[in-house]
Amino acid sequence: MIAGRMAGSVPTGFVRSSLTRTRNFGIRLSHRFMRLEPLDGARPGVLVTGAGGTIGRILRAGLADSYALRTVDQVPGPGVDLVADVRQSERMEAACAGVSAVVDLAANPRVDTSWAVVQENNIAAAVATLEAAHRAGVGRVVLASSNHVTGMYERDEPYASLLSGRFDGFDPSTLPRIRADWPVRPDSFYAVGKCAAEAAGRYYAEQRGLSVICLRIGTVNQQDRPRNPREYATLLTHRDLVQLVRRCLETPLDLRFAVFYGVSRNTWRIWDIEDAGSALGYAPVDDAEQFR
Repeated sequence: MIAGRMAGSVPTGFVRSSLTRTRNFGIRLSHRFMRLEPLDGARPGVLVTGAGGTIGRILRAGLADSYALRTVDQVPGPGVDLVADVRQSERMEAACAGVSAVVDLAANPRVDTSWAVVQENNIAAAVATLEAAHRAGVGRVVLASSNHVTGMYERDEPYASLLSGRFDGFDPSTLPRIRADWPVRPDSFYAVGKCAAEAAGRYYAEQRGLSVICLRIGTVNQQDRPRNPREYATLLTHRDLVQLVRRCLETPLDLRFAVFYGVSRNTWRIWDIEDAGSALGYAPVDDAEQFR
């Protein structure tokens, strides 16, 4: 019999995961009473939630030269200042104190996330962050949405062909690129949750006076390059991601609410970014074709 799987024994993987959960819980508990250090007053303060994930790590590295960052994640790790559940309103309001903007990345990022988790975690986290930012007097929230809120368009032509790598007969200069003002067509419960987050953002903008920019982020990965045919259309490179978020942070607060796609200037991109160029000055420099 395999070691660790014998009758009456506890699998070693289970032990490790249990120990990790116990350790993380202990860290979160200690951070509940931790005093947050004041931010560097010489630079604008920005709170980044979900800072331990792939996008969070990229933004931490890319924004640190211009902004005083305070980072939050539910899981401890390098570069995470505060280990906390963003749904804890009192702790989040304290984390928002003294910052001029919040970049909200906190969510379960799996597209196959169940509806129960979307409700209890993703939507609740987005609303809690918006409420904390409002109560703390933050000027702007940059809310991470997803390209999956319009994912069902990908079943239609010409998008189905382009995302499969079939380009014959198509001219990239005349493609009807999907615009942010087209009707949402979510492709999963995860995407339904992002639709709800965008709606919550609009509510806080129009009812509470918070400036909210929602970014329907394309494909961001650790490799910083396409891994399959779809990603030649959907790639958002690390430096274009950092530029896009910088533009969101720099744009005057009279832009009360907006939704933009986040994608590099890929030749075969299916999403429109002209509005982000006009409103934010976003000018991506990378094209996924360079990786072919």
